[in-house]
Amino acid sequence: MNLREAFARCKAGETVSFRPHGGSMRGRIKSGQLVTVEPLDGRTPTVGEAVLCKVRGCVYVHLVKGVRGDEFLIGNNIGGINGWTRQLAGIVVRVEE
Repeated sequence: MNLREAFARCKAGETVSFRPHGGSMRGRIKSGQLVTVEPLDGRTPTVGEAVLCKVRGCVYVHLVKGVRGDEFLIGNNIGGINGWTRQLAGIVVRVEE
């Protein structure tokens, strides 16, 4: 399952598991690890939580770096910032090999 499909399915209320690839979350999530994301279901993510989100049209599994009302500042685990968004699909609840 690709990130866009995972985002859509999670946004629709489904818990999803998939294997994202890339190095931007190293130290927290290794490339290719199995990640499970649960829908928000009314929860508000806090700073430091990993979320499945969309920023400027791109879908990421990244961290909440800041909260401003109903907007979330999204960034990776190696210091990069993607920007502010309201488009969150779910929260990472498990990372496995």
